[in-house]
Amino acid sequence: MIALRALALACICIVPLAASAQWQWIDKGGRRVFSDQAPPPDVPEKNILRRPGERARPAALAPQATASEPAAKTVAATAPTISGKDKALEEKKKQAEAAEAEKKKAQAEAIAKAQAENCGRAKQAKAQYDSGQRIARMNDKGEREIMDDDQRAAEVKRLQDVIARDCKPA
Repeated sequence: MIALRALALACICIVPLAASAQWQWIDKGGRRVFSDQAPPPDVPEKNILRRPGERARPAALAPQATASEPAAKTVAATAPTISGKDKALEEKKKQAEAAEAEKKKAQAEAIAKAQAENCGRAKQAKAQYDSGQRIARMNDKGEREIMDDDQRAAEVKRLQDVIARDCKPA
């Protein structure tokens, strides 16, 4: 019975030791990682803060301070800064937004250029129709036809619509 109690007491004492079998290291992003598995091989030895079975090593966080600089400054300077933001992701997001804005600007410029060309052509054609000269067109058969007054009026109305739509005051 006493041996059973001693065995139970030994098991109870060993359980916290198993729970403390954790690795602790600082990853490439400067974040502190806790795991029950060893860190990847690309983590330098100086970034491993704790191994299973040993106490935390505060000396691993900061190199030995010299007499000319206080230890607090050294720890603060080497401690990772945690901002909660991924700088690379933020940069990619800014680049994507800038590219989208540039694309929209280019589209707006292309539309404005096309409208200016349409405006100029419509004004030139309307001036030709307003001059009173006879205007000829080619029909479906490829024959030359002179426009009558109804056709001329319809074309002038169409040109006025184009001018109203594309010739906006600057």
